[in-house]
Amino acid sequence: MSKVKVAVIGAGSISDMHMQSYQHNERAELYAVVDFNEERAKEKAEKFNAKTYYSNLEDVFANKEIEAVSICTWNNTHAEISIAALKAGKHVLVEKPLCTSVESALQIEEAVKQSGKVLQVGFVRRYDTNAQLLKQFIDAGELGEIYYAKASCLRRLGNPGGWFADKERSGGGPLIDLGVHVIDLCWYLMGCPKVKTVSGNTYNKLGNRANVKNLSFYKAADYDPTKNTVEDMANALIRFENGASLMVDVSFTLHAKKDELSVKLYGDKGGAEVEPELSIVTEKHDTILNVSPQLDKLSFDFKQGFQNEIDHFISSVLGEKQTLSPVQDGVEMMKILCGIYESAQSGREIEYSV
Repeated sequence: MSKVKVAVIGAGSISDMHMQSYQHNERAELYAVVDFNEERAKEKAEKFNAKTYYSNLEDVFANKEIEAVSICTWNNTHAEISIAALKAGKHVLVEKPLCTSVESALQIEEAVKQSGKVLQVGFVRRYDTNAQLLKQFIDAGELGEIYYAKASCLRRLGNPGGWFADKERSGGGPLIDLGVHVIDLCWYLMGCPKVKTVSGNTYNKLGNRANVKNLSFYKAADYDPTKNTVEDMANALIRFENGASLMVDVSFTLHAKKDELSVKLYGDKGGAEVEPELSIVTEKHDTILNVSPQLDKLSFDFKQGFQNEIDHFISSVLGEKQTLSPVQDGVEMMKILCGIYESAQSGREIEYSV
């Protein structure tokens, strides 16, 4: 059986998760690594046993052997590269967020329609084993109608700097980097209702906080504490057409006692927590019950989540499955994210027409 030949575009830190996941999928071949920094492309190609490497996109798209690409580049390049890849006849897995504007998202959606190829948005949390288990409970009606969800992803110190802190390249800070994950996870489990209104706030109060000692945090490869043009934190209330609502807050830096990750959903028959640990709340015989499933891991398994995502992408490319995160969901998520930024800037609620 021939393997799906894949090129990974962008050799930054997140690309490692893609490359090792392709390595562990017996129906995929990591054919090429692509990066404008040729030395880094070569280094990653050797590390993950790719057949070749490139320092320009034209050679990748011209290579007929390459059937699919993973796009792991700066957010502001996602649209251009995705559209070019689709036009070249490649299937696409693009890291979240889909892009940095609703306009670009709609252009990608049109390119997907024109090409007939698979485009999977990298909403990796959807592919987590725990999320899929909870989705089964929800789809079976165990929680009833989910009318409210709330999510927090708060870092007390954790601005990665580099391109993450450069609004021109990233499109924003913790909202578009971290918030996209928890917002999408809630939205997906709620059944992906259409967004109706968005009200949001962003704050630039603390900056990079490079002065803080004795507390380590992840730093981008191009970390530079003197450069930071993104928000410290953001919060939002999102209302959907079906009457449900979602509240979210996220931060790169905050005067908080500890980091916080929580994802909670509430229905008229039961509730659930996905983070920090998966648990279900229900009611039986006039008694409220906390139900704890017996699983290998009750929180998000980062490595396994990416493996599941890559495996699903390869199955979709082979025509065996539909992607769990299609371009249409990427477009709707851009409406939400851009709506929060617009609301914060304008000081008013953003309303979307039906």
